[in-house]
Amino acid sequence: MDTDNGTDFRIDLNADLGEGFGAWSMGEDAAMLALVTTANIACGGHAGDPRTMRRCAGLAAAAGVAITAHVSYPDLQGFGRRFLDMEADDLRDLVIAQTGALQAVARAEGAAVRGVKPHGALYNALARHPGQAAAVVAAMADLGGDLALVAAPGSEAARRAEKAGIPVVLEAFADRAYRPDGTLVPRTAPGAVRTDQAEVLAQVLRIARTGAVLAEDGTTVRLDAASICLHGDTPGAVDLARAVRRSLEEAGIRLAPALP
Repeated sequence: MDTDNGTDFRIDLNADLGEGFGAWSMGEDAAMLALVTTANIACGGHAGDPRTMRRCAGLAAAAGVAITAHVSYPDLQGFGRRFLDMEADDLRDLVIAQTGALQAVARAEGAAVRGVKPHGALYNALARHPGQAAAVVAAMADLGGDLALVAAPGSEAARRAEKAGIPVVLEAFADRAYRPDGTLVPRTAPGAVRTDQAEVLAQVLRIARTGAVLAEDGTTVRLDAASICLHGDTPGAVDLARAVRRSLEEAGIRLAPALP
């Protein structure tokens, strides 16, 4: 959430895209790119091959949408949703390699990568895992230190990145339930993913206007997020994204990338 004068609100809408491999694809990238302001493009860990990456980067560039590298554990079979206890140096090099690959592909399409957003189990691990958070932040520094890290509010990775002078974009989720401590309810738990459009729209407007969400127990959790994630791989994702964008615009909330 960003406010200029207390009444002027601005928010970024991001979506995880390019989540395909060969002839297989999980989402409607072109349709989502007409609705979001930032695209997190899978770059080979949980999904994404060179052709898919380049196609998605080209579509994003044509739509004027900002790009982040959606880095992940090397886990195609598990779609990056399984924790891997990787050595710090291996994880550091993995983030560099995946990001670098997308940077090269985006450059070929006349675009630039402006940030890094970890995916799935890696994203969750970076909330509390000091070793992996340190490895990812070190990779960001190795990449030049100018790419923004998209991270959960209050996460270990966000704290370390800010201390290292790495730009940080705090993020909240439109369609995920939250615990009272501000972490996401695990996907294996009932109600972890919100599917009711009215609930999603209410959560999005609350995040954009107040920087907070209601946790599963009804308590208010401060997030102060500058970007809201819409998942592009769920059934009805495009219709939901369209409704979210329309709701924000009707509420007078401006949409713009949060990346530097």
